[in-house]
Amino acid sequence: MTQSPVAPVREVNFGPMDVSLERSPEGSMYVRPRHALGTYPIRLTDRLDFWAEREPDRIFLGQRGPDGNWRTKTYAETRHAARNIAQALLDRRLPPDRPIAILSGNDIEQAFLGLGAMYAGIPIGPISPAYSLISSDFGKLRHIFGLLTPGLIYVTNPDPFCRAIAAVVPADAQIVTASDLAAMESTTATEAVDRATAAVGPDTVTKILFTSGSTGTPKGVINTQRMLCSNQELVRGVLPFVDYDPPILCDWMPWHHTFGGNHDFGWVLYSGGSLYLDEGRPVPGEFEKTVRNLNDVRPNVFLNVPKGFEALVPFLHDQPEFRKRFFSRLRLFYYAGASLSQPVWDELQRLAVETCGERILIFTGLGSTETGPAALFPGWEVGRAGEVGLPAPGVELKLVPSGDKLEARLRGPGITPGYWRQPELTRAAFDEEGFYKLGDALRFVDSANVAKGFVFDGRVAEDFKLATGTWVSTGPLRMKFLAHCADFVRDVAIAGHDRDDVGVLIFPDLEACRRLCGASGSTPVADVLANDSVRAKFRTLLAEMAAVSTGSSNRIARAMLMEDAPSIDAHEMTDKGSLNQGAILRNRAGLVEELYSAQQSDRVILV
Repeated sequence: MTQSPVAPVREVNFGPMDVSLERSPEGSMYVRPRHALGTYPIRLTDRLDFWAEREPDRIFLGQRGPDGNWRTKTYAETRHAARNIAQALLDRRLPPDRPIAILSGNDIEQAFLGLGAMYAGIPIGPISPAYSLISSDFGKLRHIFGLLTPGLIYVTNPDPFCRAIAAVVPADAQIVTASDLAAMESTTATEAVDRATAAVGPDTVTKILFTSGSTGTPKGVINTQRMLCSNQELVRGVLPFVDYDPPILCDWMPWHHTFGGNHDFGWVLYSGGSLYLDEGRPVPGEFEKTVRNLNDVRPNVFLNVPKGFEALVPFLHDQPEFRKRFFSRLRLFYYAGASLSQPVWDELQRLAVETCGERILIFTGLGSTETGPAALFPGWEVGRAGEVGLPAPGVELKLVPSGDKLEARLRGPGITPGYWRQPELTRAAFDEEGFYKLGDALRFVDSANVAKGFVFDGRVAEDFKLATGTWVSTGPLRMKFLAHCADFVRDVAIAGHDRDDVGVLIFPDLEACRRLCGASGSTPVADVLANDSVRAKFRTLLAEMAAVSTGSSNRIARAMLMEDAPSIDAHEMTDKGSLNQGAILRNRAGLVEELYSAQQSDRVILV
């Protein structure tokens, strides 16, 4: 049910987003903002200094303690702790070419260490805990350590990480735990910290973020102070309401990713807001923790991946008091990482109007680890999922024809200078004009009016042609499939390169399938997926999609249910749970052949 446009939108003012469009004789297009990016500080810690002086008692960070109560740290307390840690790091004489590796997840201690390293001018490399805790061979972790060559490794609690530490940590690296960090906080900062901070400039390497490996093994994306600071000024220019209503976030997004560690943490710090660390996750059994935290915090921005919005809707339905508190000061829904399905979008708006008489703006953008991450934003109310807006002030967009798509490339102060110790990859990532090749495709909302912005049009590298020469856009087709089959699937890989039709390898929701056929938890997976009721359900879902398809490029003709989940060690899945389409199809080439075999396999579902 789509919400009536009569209901007003809760106030969110936007900065200017006017652009110009220039076409080159070669066919490329350049979209440039007409307004300049505002001024920004040399160092992100300058903003911590600013807020520690202006609002010393304002809560900057909050986290639940072992007793279940909130433990909070003000801006003044955070600055004091970070400067003391900076002194302790300087006393250890860590060389700048041997960064600090962080193995454990989000907590106040990691925040203090990261800010202390920033004051001291020492780069940090936050690493996904999954590479230590889930991986069985530590392949990605070993690869990262080979690139990073860390001089110090931080882990809040070393016990769960013992195997990983023994396997990959060099003998000459220092290991620091939460108890060690507490001692470092008691070190007294001296003028040495001031001198070290003064030496930090726009080109100082502050952070190395490792991409999730969706197109291969992780790469170390260099983050400079210029990247971090210009990105935050860019966001402030697009959403200037934070000048009078600083962001209050209750956020689980991991800091080893650019969205959580750069955008969310940096947005709060830059704007003088408050960040409450959410120990919940958008998965069954864990989201209840998020709801408890949201009920306490009452954020003014709810920022999450689409799965988080999907998980939120049932609680808003079933808990009226929670719904009232949640919407009481909410100003913005902000999603990232993937597209939000239209049914979830519509239901959020319906619930908002039912609860507070106003719609809540649903907002997103487009960027990547290499863009810091902010790049494109809508400067208006978006009416449907998938719209990503226009390049924000400070970002130039170049559109290059690629088949029947437009490949997006970006240039600006928020773009990485390259990859840590990987010059070949750095050269390949930029074109002859210095534009970073984003790898995403965009299309105009209205080709006659660039001011209406762009819609995400999938990943250029993942698209393929059928044997007929027809292009298949895997991104939009995958989104359509997941939206239609949401209750029964976790993810899907799309096949069909040089084939007559499109096929899919489906990673089903096994619990939903067990409920569908009445199987117990001990029933083998193969038996569950071979059950007639399960196969009939998927055949019906695929037939419903096929009935509304417009041609071979978006009609799924065959499918197979996967018994084995994607493997992080085989690069089939990133640490944040997204699929590596190429690795799935390569690793399971035999299953793809079975999917298309002339002698139909019993496991293939034909539509």
